[in-house]
Amino acid sequence: MGKAIAIATPVFFLLIAVEMFVARVRGMRDAYRLNDAVNSLSLGVMSQLVNLFLRVLTIGIYAWVFERVALGVWPRDQWWAWLLAIVFYDFCYYWNHRLGHESAVFWASHVVHHQSQRYNLSTALRQTSSGALLGWLFYLPMAVAGVPVEMFAVAAIVDLLYQYWIHTEVVGKLGWFDRWFASPSNHRVHHAVNDRYIDRNYGGIFMAWDRLFGTFVEESEKCVYGTRTPLNSWDPLWANLEVYADLARKSWRSERWRDKLLVWFMPPGWQPAPATGAPWHKPSFDVSNVRTYDPPMSRGIRVFAMSQLTVAILAAIALLWHAGDLFDPLLYLPGTVAILTVLWLTGAVMQGRIRLARALLIEAVVVGIAVSATRHMLQSIAATVGFGP
Repeated sequence: MGKAIAIATPVFFLLIAVEMFVARVRGMRDAYRLNDAVNSLSLGVMSQLVNLFLRVLTIGIYAWVFERVALGVWPRDQWWAWLLAIVFYDFCYYWNHRLGHESAVFWASHVVHHQSQRYNLSTALRQTSSGALLGWLFYLPMAVAGVPVEMFAVAAIVDLLYQYWIHTEVVGKLGWFDRWFASPSNHRVHHAVNDRYIDRNYGGIFMAWDRLFGTFVEESEKCVYGTRTPLNSWDPLWANLEVYADLARKSWRSERWRDKLLVWFMPPGWQPAPATGAPWHKPSFDVSNVRTYDPPMSRGIRVFAMSQLTVAILAAIALLWHAGDLFDPLLYLPGTVAILTVLWLTGAVMQGRIRLARALLIEAVVVGIAVSATRHMLQSIAATVGFGP
């Protein structure tokens, strides 16, 4: 999957350029903000790199279950089997996605994708780094049913890549297509925090699941994007950890042992009633009072952010391309740490939490250490197999 993403990346950015051009022609000047787009793309890069180390949870467990529990094996040489695997995957994805909104621990992972207050193609690339920790559970029915690993992997990448194009405001309603398929209109609803839209339209490719299980809503009013508890940060690490940290605090402070556990599995925002005193009431949400997080950036910082992101993306593409050929994950650990450091420093500078000069110094040190560590490991491996001095 790493190579597939590396190949698709230039296409992603080409379509982003097209979207920006169309938005400008139509006078949609708020379609993109540099700081928001940089943050979304940083989170996308981070997600792909972290998933290099979590493949054992996504593919490894699936393969283990398939080899030992599968009731049969779907034919690999029949086109209908591949098509049915995509439909099966999307059905499982629906429930994964739905639980990602209805259960706090799953929302803690999925929230990353919803934090952007803009809705564009860069938002599509804004992905979680912790989804694999529990997400694999939802696809085990495919393994038990006998869907081969390679068929599962293809269905997963098709489902993921399909959803890229539906993250845009430059495409309006599409008539009959909106009734049965995930589309820009349907997915705008999903990303909105309006009362009418909240927690709707979960399907990745097909809207049939939402219609069948009562979660479909048609777009009918202007969408307001983001989360009801705004992130208000450009830190990609904190974006992935904020809800987990909040749940841990709530669990620790809960008075009953039962509540300490329930905090993680009840709907997002749930809080146990105190043993004494007034019960907790969730504050009301006013969609008309949403404030945009947009700290000012100088021209120099804007240039810095764009250049840092470009370097990080190019380095990540190279790492994703070669990771499959490196048998030991430790070989790409230093490079991953270096890229994540660059992304974290970029966010910190955009927020004004660290000065530009200090960020460049830290980056130089970390990248230097990463290069040295990688070279040392490669030399050690070469010497071990007889190619070294």
